[in-house]
Amino acid sequence: MKAPRRGGARGEGQAKSAPVLTRQAEDYLKAIYEIERDGEPAGTTAIAARLGIASASVSGMIRRLARQGLMTVERYRGVQLTPAGRRLALQMIRRHRVLESYLVTRLGFGWDSVHDEAERLEHAASPALIEAMAAALGDPDEDPHGAPIPRADGTVDDSRLRTLDDLAVGTAARVARMSDRDPALLRYLAELGIKPGASLRLVDRAPFEGPLTVAVGRARHVIGAAVARKVFVR
Repeated sequence: MKAPRRGGARGEGQAKSAPVLTRQAEDYLKAIYEIERDGEPAGTTAIAARLGIASASVSGMIRRLARQGLMTVERYRGVQLTPAGRRLALQMIRRHRVLESYLVTRLGFGWDSVHDEAERLEHAASPALIEAMAAALGDPDEDPHGAPIPRADGTVDDSRLRTLDDLAVGTAARVARMSDRDPALLRYLAELGIKPGASLRLVDRAPFEGPLTVAVGRARHVIGAAVARKVFVR
């Protein structure tokens, strides 16, 4: 009687290995997660805008990731991450935000300059390195921009927030987080005292998408509606 062969076809109870992803594929998963989190349909136009690429180049990657079981494509609803796709997206987001936190806290980088550095490093950093960095920082809950850091077990408190532009005139709020993609905008907001944890109040709003007047402490600042939409508050 022959001994059973090792290897060969995968048994039904044997776990599938995680797909090997390119840097581009990892960026797609992150972008689609962020679009879904914001409550928007993840169509090709939205994905292209988030990644800063042409819409025509999106369809091929979507098909490839769908074949790997990381997303589904539904007509009129766009792309939706599967549980496996969401898990991989959150792993990448955890890497990015831990790296940003470490660069700011331990290496002295400015909060306005770490996004691009983290984008480059996140694809090369090993899980062991990320976990060592997180442990050295005391496992922080948020990155320097106020965004929640997904936990190592893949869970995250990433509920939708209002933007400053959503507030009614006279409403007070606290800054929760802000987009980390524009260094010049981060520097501008920091000069106004608008950073995570800051208290503010919407004093006035000009009609027809006009500017907003915001009180931060005793100071009042006028900011554009487009800027206000990048500041998330509680």
